[in-house]
Amino acid sequence: MDHLTDELKWGRHVGTDYLGNKYYENNKYFLGRNRWVVYGNRFGWDYEGSQVPPEWFVSTMLNISRCRHRWLHYMTDENPADKPPEKKEWMIQHSENTTLDPTKKYVPYSTTRPKVEPWKPN
Repeated sequence: MDHLTDELKWGRHVGTDYLGNKYYENNKYFLGRNRWVVYGNRFGWDYEGSQVPPEWFVSTMLNISRCRHRWLHYMTDENPADKPPEKKEWMIQHSENTTLDPTKKYVPYSTTRPKVEPWKPN
């Protein structure tokens, strides 16, 4: 059951990632709606797609001859809990998009001088 999106769903628990997200599947639902993610408690109401690690979500071009498409996009039935993708030494740990959090987003400092200067009386 996913109480955050007000949907009553039931299905087989397929796996859990290191962020605490739980992945479910119910093949009795129609294709395109039969796989879903319930985000971990650490996200609360502030969850978005970048909080799903790439081994569950997007396609990664680790090997050009064999593009690895992932389970959540219905490109394969092999989920990363059963068959984890091989890690390359140049790969870094996935991090979520922090631009929505004002305390964590990147804001560059300005190197240009202001065009208007305040008047300073003597």
